[in-house]
Amino acid sequence: MSQLLNLYLFLYNSLQACGWAIALIRVLSSFICTRSVTSAYASAGELICLLQSLALLETIHGAIGIVPNGMLFPLLQWIGRTHVVVAVAHGIEEVQENTSIFIIFVAWCTTEVVRYPNYALNCFGTSPYVLTYLRYTLFIVLYPTGFVSELWLMYKALPFIKKKNLYEGLFAGLPFSYSGIVLVMICLYPFIFPKMYLHMLKQRRSKLGKYKLDKYHMKKDT
Repeated sequence: MSQLLNLYLFLYNSLQACGWAIALIRVLSSFICTRSVTSAYASAGELICLLQSLALLETIHGAIGIVPNGMLFPLLQWIGRTHVVVAVAHGIEEVQENTSIFIIFVAWCTTEVVRYPNYALNCFGTSPYVLTYLRYTLFIVLYPTGFVSELWLMYKALPFIKKKNLYEGLFAGLPFSYSGIVLVMICLYPFIFPKMYLHMLKQRRSKLGKYKLDKYHMKKDT
């Protein structure tokens, strides 16, 4: 059973890695060809919507215990990212050429083309140290960059959300609107960021420290 689970996780992470690599190539190719950051969504937006939606599986993996990450932090990250790319970027054409989308896509894609291969190879204990190091180091710059850009995008989208009364059917009969939820999210983002960032720094110390400890024991045994 464990071998089948490892094979499934390897295939899932490998497919995600390929998908995010294709998305990154599309975003960068579009930028090189047009010398503009405004075509990022047109070049890779739909693919990133699909990949990010499929990442819901990772919260399920944590919930049922087939990966040790738990489900709380993966779920929070999935909700935040999916809202930004599906509800906001996909749902509001007026913001699809905003510079923030280019920054978000580059930050997300760069993170994922390292994270998913690291996860895939770890299924069989073969991930090299350099990949593990990049997995738990690049986020130091990329995570806050993406986080601020997500906040920027929601802020720029808010006037269009209010004007169109976006997703009003989903909130019919409720005492709040979608624009109200987005406004609350904008206000909460600065408070959520430190907790998420400190959690990832803790993971970095744990993972890289464990690798160094394992290397020490290997040298000692030889």
